[in-house]
Amino acid sequence: MTIEKINKAILPYQKELLNHSLYNKIKTVEDLQVFLQNHVFAVWDFMSLLKALQNKLTCTTTPWMPIGNPETRYLINEIVLAEETDIDINGNRQSHYELYIDAMKDAKANTSSIASLLESISETKNVFVAIKNCELDNAVKDFLNFTFQLIDLGESHQIAAAFTFGREDLIPSMFTEILKNFQNNLKSIDLSKLIYYFERHIELDADEHGPMAMKMITELCGSDAKKWQEVEEVSIIALQKRIALWNAIELLIEEKNLILN
Repeated sequence: MTIEKINKAILPYQKELLNHSLYNKIKTVEDLQVFLQNHVFAVWDFMSLLKALQNKLTCTTTPWMPIGNPETRYLINEIVLAEETDIDINGNRQSHYELYIDAMKDAKANTSSIASLLESISETKNVFVAIKNCELDNAVKDFLNFTFQLIDLGESHQIAAAFTFGREDLIPSMFTEILKNFQNNLKSIDLSKLIYYFERHIELDADEHGPMAMKMITELCGSDAKKWQEVEEVSIIALQKRIALWNAIELLIEEKNLILN
């Protein structure tokens, strides 16, 4: 199996995401706030997928040892560098998660749910207990549980599959659709930080991180047919979880509008 075969297998799910009706439902500032308040969990758990790969593919403990393939070490460390310490709109260093939180605040979106989850994780020392106890939509919980179960039980190539085909390869096209809708419909508030976040992701993932992640998959799977098959299976599940998340956010927006009307 090759990257081309996986792309063919996941194409229907990618098309469903890129043509999702959610994008056209974000018409007001309140709609945008609902989107941001739920999508932020995908922004946050992406960072955990990234660090899980760094932990598995490089040495992050002492004493240092030359763990793994130098090529994959380079690829994941380069991606971590940009995702964890990028430059914000004012030229300051921030992670992409922190960029998103700042953009949420500018859009007057509520950040208490994600803050509550992170606080609960710090207190319980158990991400699954924290997810269960937080007041989140079930689709958000399901999305997060899939990510952290994969981090706990998955091998490097499986985690890389969710990271690459469920996130990095998909994000440029998906965020382009979201950004297009924001710029067309939401002109009453300052979205400069949010637009910067999306444009930065589009730029990095399309030009650098996407190709790097594809190369990492190739390095990890080599000629092992079983690993390639598992990459395909995990990639499909990751995309299905994203579709379910999008469906849930769309429903939350529709329910909010029914209440307001």
